[in-house]
Amino acid sequence: MVHPVLKDLFNLKKQFFPTDDAQAPAPAADEPAQAEAEKKPDIPGDLWAKCNGCGRALYTKLLDTNMKVCPMCAYHFRLTPEERVGYTFDENTFTALTYDIPEPDPLRFPGYQEKLESSQASTGHSDAVLCGVGEIHGVKTAACIMNSFFMMGSMGYVVGESVTRTVEYATANGLPVVIFTCSGGARMQEGIVSLMQMAKISGALKKHSDAGLLYITVITNPTTGGVTASFASLGDIILAEKGALIGFAGKRVIEQTIKQKLPKDFQTAEFALEHGFVDMICERRHLRKTLGRLLALHAPAGKREEAAEHA
Repeated sequence: MVHPVLKDLFNLKKQFFPTDDAQAPAPAADEPAQAEAEKKPDIPGDLWAKCNGCGRALYTKLLDTNMKVCPMCAYHFRLTPEERVGYTFDENTFTALTYDIPEPDPLRFPGYQEKLESSQASTGHSDAVLCGVGEIHGVKTAACIMNSFFMMGSMGYVVGESVTRTVEYATANGLPVVIFTCSGGARMQEGIVSLMQMAKISGALKKHSDAGLLYITVITNPTTGGVTASFASLGDIILAEKGALIGFAGKRVIEQTIKQKLPKDFQTAEFALEHGFVDMICERRHLRKTLGRLLALHAPAGKREEAAEHA
């Protein structure tokens, strides 16, 4: 039996690249240029994706059926927050937490408002994080999912305040917290205001920890800068997706500072695991089940039995 995705590929090949010359339209004598243009296949731009790991061209439908992971080299493509919710939470259990937070522009940074509006229009999100509450294998969990497609997941006041309020909500309601990190670091357009979010989120997580509640970090590619230096490193359990870039400053900057050549795999999830920075590397296809087991293990006794039934 032929896989449905392979059938699609065969049909596309026949549609766009006919092997029978008789099927090709004959050029009109009075319109040679137009006829030549009509010969060229009209292939949608989102039909193929290039893998950043192995460089192969991948059929997007095949990629989607594999959770946006390259079937050749296991490179993990970046996900939108909606895709992350779909792959992680029990169906129809996730509810977004929305906050009315004004976007500051303390430095009056040139072009900043235009960049914000452009990212808001292209992503459909107000800023670079999606916060909410849902169930993972039956365990109710608060979550923050950073959005790398919104100004590279950079952390400004809105991101920091949203994460802080979600952690406070989880503390007040006795919920575990899972944060999926993916960021270029603190947002330079907001100066020290963005840097203060590191301390604010860390303080909220300390109160959450003092309440005896679980915090799990899932580090995805890439996680750098102030996010790595704060809440990405504070999880009671720190997971990382395969091949994720994890670091603070760039590799070249570090080499120029210490005047030494760094290992080839420096700042990868595998390097971080080897040196004790993360607890486990988890491939995307196993992530939901792994989170479910960890949450069930740390859940109250009654909830633990309920979670075991969903596992």
